[in-house]
Amino acid sequence: MLTYQECLDLCGLEPAEVDAIAEHEHIDPIVAAALGNYLITHDGEQRIQKIIVDDIEKAERSGDKQHAATLRHVLAHFAANHKP
Repeated sequence: MLTYQECLDLCGLEPAEVDAIAEHEHIDPIVAAALGNYLITHDGEQRIQKIIVDDIEKAERSGDKQHAATLRHVLAHFAANHKP
């Protein structure tokens, strides 16, 4: 059986990127790692970017400026490392 860390290591995404997918899709992080891996390997980088942008907008609407700022860093890191 794989551990969560092993799934993270295999999925091609950073933990914060997986967390953003989990938050957006309302799924467990280990399932988000699998979804993220699928998207990365099937030309879904734009979908992941959209997920992170949606999370930023939700955080801003709720007034959570700290979380929105964190997610902006996640988006910047993702964009720098994964080209759509």
